[in-house]
Amino acid sequence: MTITPLAIPDLLLITPKRHGDARGWFSETWSQKALVGTVADTAFVQDNQAFSAAKGTLRGLHFQLAPHAQGKLIRALKGAIFDVAVDIRAGSPTYGQFVSAELTAEGGEQLWVPRGFAHGYCTITDDCEIFYKVDGQYAPDHEGGIIWNDPDLAIPWPLDGEPVLSGKDQVLPRLKDLGPAQF
Repeated sequence: MTITPLAIPDLLLITPKRHGDARGWFSETWSQKALVGTVADTAFVQDNQAFSAAKGTLRGLHFQLAPHAQGKLIRALKGAIFDVAVDIRAGSPTYGQFVSAELTAEGGEQLWVPRGFAHGYCTITDDCEIFYKVDGQYAPDHEGGIIWNDPDLAIPWPLDGEPVLSGKDQVLPRLKDLGPAQF
């Protein structure tokens, strides 16, 4: 695996090796042994998969608060996404900053988003399937979010027009209106 630290500490781009032959390829997408000292200290408790039919579908920016905070390891099974993580850890020197990465089924890239970050993505192809592992159970009473187009964040979403959004994602607050969050 190739592990690339990103601009914000703790965010990692992980690209598993693919071993191919005439039949296709094989890839080890998660290995505790290979990731000792990084993501390997995490115990994943749930796997999630999401399908988005239309290019320009935007999900996020979501997080869960303590005691049900979640770290996520995200990858595209089909298509491609523009994936974003925003640091919302109180007192962090990178609070309010974000990192983005393109994750493609073809390349197999994965993004590790630890607890304390808001996460979201925008599909950049039609018919995207996303898979992610989480280290905390889903707890709807502990979930929160930040509006996707918060002007203070100025995330350069790759959109040709208005995004396809859920009702919930249309009314999320700006980062400055969140108040302190515990992870």
